[in-house]
Amino acid sequence: MYKLQFTVVLLFSLAVSAQTIKVKGIIKDSLGNPLELANTIATISKTGIIESYAITNYEGRFQLDLPANETYHIKASFLGYETIQKTLHIPEDSKGVIVDFILKSKASELDGVELVYEMPVTVRGDTIIYNADSFTNGKERKLGDVLEKMPGVEVNAEGEIKINGKKVSKVMVEGKAFFDGDSKLATKNIPADAIDKVEVLKNYNEVNQMRGLGNDQDTVAINIKLKEGKKNFWFGEVTAGAGVTKNEGNYLVHPKLFYYSPKYSLNFITDFNDVGEVPFTWRDYYKFTGGFRNFNSNGGTNFSVDQGGLGFALSQNNRANKINTKFFAGNFSWEASKKWNLNGFAILSDNKTNMVTNTIRNYGISNTQEIKNSDTNQRSQLGMLKLSSVYKPSYNFQFDYDALLKMSKQTEGNNTLSLFNNFTNNISEQKANQPFSINQNVTVYYTLNAKNIFAGKIQYLYQEEDPFYKAATNLLPFSGILPLDENQNRYDINQEKNVTTSKLDAKLEYYYVINDKSNINFTLGSTVSRQRFDSNIFQILDNNNRIYFEETLVLEGEKKSLKNKVKYNFTDVFLGTHYKFKTGKFTFTPGFTVHNYNVENKQLGSVIIQNDWRVSPDFNAILAIGESESIRFNYSISSEYTAINNYAVAYVFSNYNEMFRGNRYLENALSHSYSLNYHNFNMFNYTNISAFLNYSRKINGIKSDTNIEAINQQTDLTNISSSFPDDNFMAYASFSKKIRKIQLRFNTNISYSISNSIINSEITENTNFSQRYKGSVRSNFFDWPNFEIGYEKSINLYAIAAKESTYYTDHSFVNVDINFFKHFTLSADWSYYNYSNKLNTIENKYSFVNVDLYYRESGSNWEFKVQATNILDTAFINKDSFNNQFNATTQYFVLPRIVMLVVKYDL
Repeated sequence: MYKLQFTVVLLFSLAVSAQTIKVKGIIKDSLGNPLELANTIATISKTGIIESYAITNYEGRFQLDLPANETYHIKASFLGYETIQKTLHIPEDSKGVIVDFILKSKASELDGVELVYEMPVTVRGDTIIYNADSFTNGKERKLGDVLEKMPGVEVNAEGEIKINGKKVSKVMVEGKAFFDGDSKLATKNIPADAIDKVEVLKNYNEVNQMRGLGNDQDTVAINIKLKEGKKNFWFGEVTAGAGVTKNEGNYLVHPKLFYYSPKYSLNFITDFNDVGEVPFTWRDYYKFTGGFRNFNSNGGTNFSVDQGGLGFALSQNNRANKINTKFFAGNFSWEASKKWNLNGFAILSDNKTNMVTNTIRNYGISNTQEIKNSDTNQRSQLGMLKLSSVYKPSYNFQFDYDALLKMSKQTEGNNTLSLFNNFTNNISEQKANQPFSINQNVTVYYTLNAKNIFAGKIQYLYQEEDPFYKAATNLLPFSGILPLDENQNRYDINQEKNVTTSKLDAKLEYYYVINDKSNINFTLGSTVSRQRFDSNIFQILDNNNRIYFEETLVLEGEKKSLKNKVKYNFTDVFLGTHYKFKTGKFTFTPGFTVHNYNVENKQLGSVIIQNDWRVSPDFNAILAIGESESIRFNYSISSEYTAINNYAVAYVFSNYNEMFRGNRYLENALSHSYSLNYHNFNMFNYTNISAFLNYSRKINGIKSDTNIEAINQQTDLTNISSSFPDDNFMAYASFSKKIRKIQLRFNTNISYSISNSIINSEITENTNFSQRYKGSVRSNFFDWPNFEIGYEKSINLYAIAAKESTYYTDHSFVNVDINFFKHFTLSADWSYYNYSNKLNTIENKYSFVNVDLYYRESGSNWEFKVQATNILDTAFINKDSFNNQFNATTQYFVLPRIVMLVVKYDL
């Protein structure tokens, strides 16, 4: 079936391009020098429609693929040179055409700027400019739809943008920050018809004088330029819909409003629905840093505090039975003066989710299989508020201040039926948490002169969380740990925790610029963290009385703790130096950092102190093969220190069948990391290639020491011997090529990891080998129906103590966009999944079909849509997972068929 699909697609692609003729040539200046990155564009002489375009390579060569039996105007242009146009007729029997251009320099570049912008793609230094109208047909709806049609640009299902394999770290509109964090809000909400051009800013740095001093080659930002009619005017849309699913009604409301002027901008995005569209998930909440980063992490230390959370609310419409969403986001940017800019955002989200799952867990060591049926209700209320200020009174001085406030309220209720070893356990769980954090950042940049540049940074984090956990079970849990009153109908166990964190990062950097090819950098800094951790466990009896367990007790001859009261301090003082220099096509940046670590934890009436010195080398090398082709190599060694939770020695509940305790004598792990990157963005032959290899080895790692009896797990932490390292290998490759209006894409992800843990007093090797291969063919016609056809194969192999489980997922998909009867558009997507395992004990085949039928008259602000999701009424999907104790496959019940009438009005 899959071979047939690709054969049909290949034949179609060849048929589309069979009648094309190659037009080649060279563009030179009047002295005969080739002009690299010059522009050629071919338009049909009768209609003026752009048929093809090209950018010259380092030899000044270009290549155009043009249909035969047509007459074209071919323009050649380069900034600062006069534009030349030639008219060319291509007969059907032509074997190829050669046309060369010689461009003369001109005094004024103003006209050249305008002519350059006519090109679909323009490359100027570190900036790539895409002309949106050259890639769109007017049926696109959001920024993500536009970006996906541009060469070298990828947008994944989560709204993340990658350009030439590099993740976009910042999105701006008219030079102003658009929600300083994840790109999802931009790709899913900015209207497509407002976009004029997309500027890709490579080697991006917000501070001009810092650009190029460090290794910011992989930093990419984009700036959206708006059409003239969208500036100094409010624009946006109001969308509302109603529908039915089985015996229930459904709704959605999406008002969005934008305003941009030279002085300020305002953006408002709202979303209320119960059809499974989740604009901001719990995963987004954690990814949405607001621009904050652990800026001391690249100096050879990996220390991060745990973020408050319960590990849930990750569901989207493909894993939930019901979802109800309320969402608001507001963003502003204001140029208070020529020297001072302010910007900020507020995000509020309230998600209610119901999940129904069936799970099979295989515990490799105990040879036990657990079958779980769960019904879970979650509610996640999230809030974020950020304010940023940039004060730049002169080119030589800049002062930045940022404050980010994050808060949430999370609750979960879960009922589970667990079956194992002929036992049945009814479990009722409740979770609650109200984490809060505020992060403040002050950065100062000062340029003394062209050779001496200073940068000072201070970041302060305060965080508090109070997770509560309750489990009521039929079977007696952990009789060897918990001194429960056993004369009860059910065992009602509760746990309270409180964790507070205060963390200060500071560093002072000095750059001495030796010449335009080399500089040396010195860094003096420190990380200081203070944490407090308290926990206790108690039992609620049938008569509602409570039994609070003592701090220490003796069970089975062993002294055990059930109450934590821990103080944990971590300090890292470091001094580093790096030397960056260029020679030929190579750029090298060797360096090292000297650290002094001080770690102490106070609990059980005593203090444990560790003091270590360490030198952490790192190395970066770049080979610039061409303007848009490079190879990068990185090596670093880092010391990994853990947070307070892993030092607390008293037992805490992880879930109904797992107890966990830390180890106050833990030492740091060492991690060696190697990475190799290759990028080639070739506009000469419309090919984009990215490849990434990463290998890391962790020694003296912090590992779980787990005793498993049936499904019950008692886990301690320890440092495993350096003779048993963890090895992780990851590879990624992507290839895309444009053949006229056809885009071919292929990418693959491969990861292989070997980790060691201690299970039932034996060191156990665990292996995870995951493979994903994906290929697709996409069209981008202006008048014909457009399609995308693809196939994806996933293979996940999990092995615990040499006991293997392998799962396969075959995924075929087809997307179609058809315009008909002048005002109608039909968009449909079909996905087919075949989920199975190697033992042939699991097989699930399911499909999803979604269809949108649009009606919109030309020039009208109104749009009407009939929206149908999950037309086949597929009931559930499958996912597999793995950890050191078990592998699992889970069946998620999903949203049923929903049919809606949706009306949109463009403001």
